[in-house]
Amino acid sequence: MRSARLVVACLGFLTAAHLGCARDDERARAGAAPSDPACACAPAQIVDPTLLAFLSRARAAHHAADVALGAGDRAAAIRAIEGIIAAPRPPGAPPEVAEVTADTYARLAELRGEAGEFDAAARDIDAGLRLAPAPSHYEGHLYEVAGVVEERRAKALEEKGDRAAAAQARARAVGLLERAISIQDHVITEALKGAQEKPR
Repeated sequence: MRSARLVVACLGFLTAAHLGCARDDERARAGAAPSDPACACAPAQIVDPTLLAFLSRARAAHHAADVALGAGDRAAAIRAIEGIIAAPRPPGAPPEVAEVTADTYARLAELRGEAGEFDAAARDIDAGLRLAPAPSHYEGHLYEVAGVVEERRAKALEEKGDRAAAAQARARAVGLLERAISIQDHVITEALKGAQEKPR
């Protein structure tokens, strides 16, 4: 669900920016000043429709996954999420694409971890980390999911009677969750620092 909310937020922000610039473009043609000086509506500043299409497609895929999960079909949910990763991407590597894809890998890892596919989930985490900006809440979330996956692995190993391997998995889970906390603390601290430095 978090990934779907992220896509909705990105899509909503970019759509609003696109519509705002389009309106200002109309104002400029009519001889009026743009309402948003930051927009200025140069053609290069209007949001690429392929980026909007990618984000809309990702949102639809997350909703499809939600529907599949509601019907108890985890395999179909995973296929829907995998479709986002396999989909064509807008040219120019927009940061929103990397962020949404990284977060999509996190959701895919969650689904695989819930299904007991721990090694596949770990590979999804690695793929997401290669895309996530560092340090960022995207990176922190991926480490959080990695910790949860290892926690589930430890429980599965404990149920099989492999206590030594379970202890190792628990130790990895703690380390990964601590790293997630550290990253998110850094993100929050930097944001607060930036807010304090803004002129009033």
